[in-house]
Amino acid sequence: MSLIAAIRIRGCVGLNPDNRKTLELLRLFKGNHMVLLKEAQKPMLQKVQGYATWGEVNEKTLALALKKRARLSGNRRVTDTVLKEKGFGSFDELAKALIDGKTTLDKAGLKPVLRLSPPKKGHERAGIKKIYSMGGALGYRADDINILIKKMV
Repeated sequence: MSLIAAIRIRGCVGLNPDNRKTLELLRLFKGNHMVLLKEAQKPMLQKVQGYATWGEVNEKTLALALKKRARLSGNRRVTDTVLKEKGFGSFDELAKALIDGKTTLDKAGLKPVLRLSPPKKGHERAGIKKIYSMGGALGYRADDINILIKKMV
């Protein structure tokens, strides 16, 4: 089973109410927010591909994102001692459990949304209004999502 990382790229001005509701159901409320989804939620992502990008995240990149951006309730950082209390030895172990489907961020006691910064050196050359296959930043990008996550962490 592969885990999908979805990142909202564009804002909400002039957004169709159906697309707005779909983004809310995916928990992508603001730009540069990332959520982890199952393969079954791909049709929802297809519907909002004009506002978000997604792809299969790998274990190494997910561990880096969790270490830098995961938060507990009250916006507190996640430390190694907190992870040990939750039953995980390290961020790598948590990332492996998430990818294998053994746990979720909610079950691990973490906030389900990771707030990222805008990408260093900006988005792709064609900007945020074109799909990834045309040189833009939107839509499905397979394993290249890991490059974007590293730029945004």
